[in-house]
Amino acid sequence: MLSKWLLGQLHLLGKQHLLIVGLIIVGFVVLTTVLAPFIAPYDPVNYQNGGRLTPPSLKHPMGTDQLGRDVLSRIIYGGNIPLKVAGIAALIALVTGMIIGLLSGYRAGILDRALSLVMDAMYSFPGLILAIAILATMGAGIFGMIFAISFVYIPTYFRVVRGQVLQLREQEFVEAARAEGASGFRILLRHIAPNTINSVMAVLSFNIADAILTEAGLSFLGFGLPPPAPDWGFDISNGQRFLLAGDWWLITFPGIAIILLCLGFGMIGEGISDMINPRRR
Repeated sequence: MLSKWLLGQLHLLGKQHLLIVGLIIVGFVVLTTVLAPFIAPYDPVNYQNGGRLTPPSLKHPMGTDQLGRDVLSRIIYGGNIPLKVAGIAALIALVTGMIIGLLSGYRAGILDRALSLVMDAMYSFPGLILAIAILATMGAGIFGMIFAISFVYIPTYFRVVRGQVLQLREQEFVEAARAEGASGFRILLRHIAPNTINSVMAVLSFNIADAILTEAGLSFLGFGLPPPAPDWGFDISNGQRFLLAGDWWLITFPGIAIILLCLGFGMIGEGISDMINPRRR
């Protein structure tokens, strides 16, 4: 039975072209970032002797910046911060939002109304503005960005999980568990929570893509790591000053990297949604 199920899942996965392409894109970016010390042609921080603001060439395929640093090397190293910040923040938001959503949906009553009101108020704020407000009080840095981004996306998981719990708590298998004397904690952990995983996983991939954009926006505004740390958002902010002078490569290649990574996670999210939703399939 297990082998047949695995074969069925592999057959279903083979039909999800968006998911496969997304996994390839994200895998390529992650692998490139991990192997950055071995594949980057130059040091991303130290100045080079290739000249300042030189256009793409064989020596520097993506050109150099105003300090003579190789743009390609900064692109390769620059994926480290967005991946860490977005990944950790999304996981923290997932766990926190899922726990609150489970409790709120199952307990209902005053607790549910109060939590729903708070989460709706948080959800009504634009994510980037709320993250900026949090960082303005905490200070810039990678830990501040992780906390701010995770705080912003907690309501997303809360709404998804709470909606699922409100439907599941009235199902017959939950009523049967109550009739057998199962505690509320056991019902949540054994019967309801596992049935919310599919919806949460579909949201997680889209959330990571959105978190990468938020991290890039925060770094662009100066809330990320201080220079000269390589970061795509900071490099775009740094390069915009030279755009009018015709130095297009300073913002083009970091922008492409951000778009490519977000596109990969978006494709993964679409593929997972197709796999878990029979109607879409």
